[in-house]
Amino acid sequence: MPMIIENISILLLLLSVLAGCLMGIVSGLIPGLHSNNFALLLVSVSPLLIESGIPATYIIFMILANCITHTFHDIIPAIYLGVPNSDMALAVLPGHQLLLDGRGPEAIRLSALGSAGSVIISIILLLPFGLLLYTIYPLIQEYIGWMLLFIALLMILTEKGEYVPGQGSLTRYRYKFYALMVFMMSGLLGIFAFGKENMANSLFSSDSPSILLPLLSGLFGASQLIVSLTTSSVIPPQRTSLITLPAKRVIKAIASGSIAGSFVAWLPGVSSSVATLLAEQVSRIRGKQNSGKSAISEDPLDEAREFIVSVSGVNTANAIFGLFVFFFIGRARNGAIVAISSFLEPSSIDIPIILILLGVVILASIFSYYSTIKIGNTIHLFMEKIDYRKLSITVLAGLVLMVTLFTGVFGIIIFLMATSIGLLPSFMHVRKSNAMGVILLPVILYFL
Repeated sequence: MPMIIENISILLLLLSVLAGCLMGIVSGLIPGLHSNNFALLLVSVSPLLIESGIPATYIIFMILANCITHTFHDIIPAIYLGVPNSDMALAVLPGHQLLLDGRGPEAIRLSALGSAGSVIISIILLLPFGLLLYTIYPLIQEYIGWMLLFIALLMILTEKGEYVPGQGSLTRYRYKFYALMVFMMSGLLGIFAFGKENMANSLFSSDSPSILLPLLSGLFGASQLIVSLTTSSVIPPQRTSLITLPAKRVIKAIASGSIAGSFVAWLPGVSSSVATLLAEQVSRIRGKQNSGKSAISEDPLDEAREFIVSVSGVNTANAIFGLFVFFFIGRARNGAIVAISSFLEPSSIDIPIILILLGVVILASIFSYYSTIKIGNTIHLFMEKIDYRKLSITVLAGLVLMVTLFTGVFGIIIFLMATSIGLLPSFMHVRKSNAMGVILLPVILYFL
């Protein structure tokens, strides 16, 4: 359906952006929730909202603002609660290095800077990226399946695991096998779930609901909550400090994260967690190249700081470039854009619509930058007052209720199966991003 830009109210636009930002804060701060959960929820209740007098245009604004805000705030539980989602999992170790040194607020500030910087770079690259994508996509479309297969192999083969002396040189390959197992099991579950998606039913809509809700909620939400219930941690005293990372390294980290995020945004089934993996490999190569250089006066935590900036840039840039991909080739590459595509046809997109949506991105980013820093500077003061176990149980119960209401009995079955598979990476000590096989494997088979 086309957006009616002539009738857009500035007040309602601001209110819808604010509502989306608040949803993004909730999904970002509460472990187990993702912006996709709210996006799918808004799509499911959209008939009720439209009947209540809220036009679909403002639902689009809420979904987009929610998506952007989430990418700013999801670093906070990843560092303080130790329960990252798939997009931020690789940032946890560097973040914890700063946390244990009493610099948790600085880690949050670095993350906010990385996300905000990636917004600027993404907007600057809008036109050249769009023209390049529009030109080359028809030429490489038939090779997308092979490109996705290469990325999947990269995910699996870069699993190193922990080498245990005395167990032989082949022990390190065990983790590659575990990664392959997680990828295949989640992929087979995805093939089954998407093939039977018509069996899901919602109490709020006669349309067939998205089976992504139970799949992603189980693989990356409920499973993390269950694992977190079995662990506990003690946070040392924290101090608020300014960013000490040199500006040159900040700019380099933002640029590398934005480029990595843009690289995977146009590929189907590839999330920002995979772009994070690419950024990690580049960071390691760069670290080896710089290892022989004089760095006597360099802060040993600067590498962790730079990585946090880069990974946060990946996460936000991937969300924004996903919107650009929808503009230029009419393909939805993430959950938020899939939700937006329910209301907005690619053929109806024009320059005024693009400018309005970019305005929403900018407003949400400004709000999110300051709210992330504010929360990051104060959250450690409230951590000892939070009963994390009760919080996790409440969120877990909320996920079960949401899946039941919006996908029915079949959704619960898929949710339970996804949760079981989602537990495996934590106990096998492999990256949780391997569970993205739930989307990657079906898409690879579709293109090949």
